[in-house]
Amino acid sequence: MEALDRWIERQYRHSAAAMMRSISPVGIVKHRPGFAQTVKPRKGSIVASPVLGAYDPEPDYFFHWYRDSAVVIDALRLLFEDASVECNALSNFADFVHFSLSLQVLDGRSLSGPGAGPGSSSGSAWRDAIAPDYRQYVRTDEDLAAAHGETVTGETRVNPDGTLDISKWPRPQNDGASMRAITLLRWRHSAHFEPDLGGLVDALLRADLEFTRRHWREGCFDIWEEEKGLHYYTLRLAAAALDRGAGWFDLQGESAAALACRADAAEILRLLDGYWREDLQFYRSRMLEANAPSGKELDISVIFAALHAAGSGETHSVRDPRMHATLAKLEALFDAEYAINRNREGRAPAMGRYAGDVYYSGGAYYFSTLAAAEFCFRAALESQAIGPPARKSLVERGDAFLETVRRYTPLSGELSEQFDQQTGVQRSAQQLAWSYAAFISCTAARRQVIPRSA
Repeated sequence: MEALDRWIERQYRHSAAAMMRSISPVGIVKHRPGFAQTVKPRKGSIVASPVLGAYDPEPDYFFHWYRDSAVVIDALRLLFEDASVECNALSNFADFVHFSLSLQVLDGRSLSGPGAGPGSSSGSAWRDAIAPDYRQYVRTDEDLAAAHGETVTGETRVNPDGTLDISKWPRPQNDGASMRAITLLRWRHSAHFEPDLGGLVDALLRADLEFTRRHWREGCFDIWEEEKGLHYYTLRLAAAALDRGAGWFDLQGESAAALACRADAAEILRLLDGYWREDLQFYRSRMLEANAPSGKELDISVIFAALHAAGSGETHSVRDPRMHATLAKLEALFDAEYAINRNREGRAPAMGRYAGDVYYSGGAYYFSTLAAAEFCFRAALESQAIGPPARKSLVERGDAFLETVRRYTPLSGELSEQFDQQTGVQRSAQQLAWSYAAFISCTAARRQVIPRSA
């Protein structure tokens, strides 16, 4: 069998090239005849998947998600820093910034009420063009009218042509602004911007930080767009964005804004301390409205929170023993739940989202399994208190998760969203940009622990 290191480097290069197909996919046209839509993407948009689906059986992921796009652009930064893969990273980043700023002027009121709709000559012309069977899936006038100004940032997703998504969908979802702010701050640290681009980056960053400050206390939908409440992932990203954003405000000479950001970040982290379930030994992923019960408290999104926030403190980071306990509980859950995790022969368990998942195979996700691997690598790198044996054990555990990803990756190197929990066959959206981004960030973390020269 090919050496793991060699496979990782080959898959890394494939993942980089494949992820780029989701960035500015201007050569792809998406037709949604039931919604009377033809979508022609603009430069700077990022689609979750460039493979056109219509739940036939692949889902329609030809949308620009705020959070997913930020995750992809953060992976693009890693390619920029690596410089071994040609991807016009800085130019693509600039296009992303321009596109993101253009979304701020979206106004759903132009699609609601008399005379509404692009190019309409009568009150409901755009609605009249929608097939009768699809009208049940279209947003109400009241819902669309609320989408303007700052609320557009909580829209979850938009069309890659820069128009509002007219379909009913879980909204708001407030993690996008925080993740984008974190990504912009990392790019500012890694790249030198010409003055014009630097000004646009700062304008977008300011808007995202201000949105995060004003809305972090509000309930929204979780990372999987399923339940509304206060979610560990969303809150942890808000804390990271505000803490790092405070340093940016200091550089602008805005000490009051910096102080407010730091105060909010500290308050959020104190709140997250209460998400620890001592009785169950894991961080709960959510607290729902009206304290409603949830079967999704143990959720891989908590691990994503540690990775995407990339905090260096002793709590709510890869250094946090409680975070390690949470990962152990998730590992045990999926080990027992998925048939493909039997007779693993040294491989780590394939990882999913939460217990009882029913979306497509309800099974293993590439990005979840890669997140577990990356967590181990980052913990080995950042946990200074542990000795060499413990560090070596974490690296070996990370590699065991990567061996699982290798086991269920076809020779083509293509990564979908899921691989079936019973058969290991790829399921759900094909060529998922987040899957490729997760492979890139996992590889980057591993390289910091095991340099390529080794």
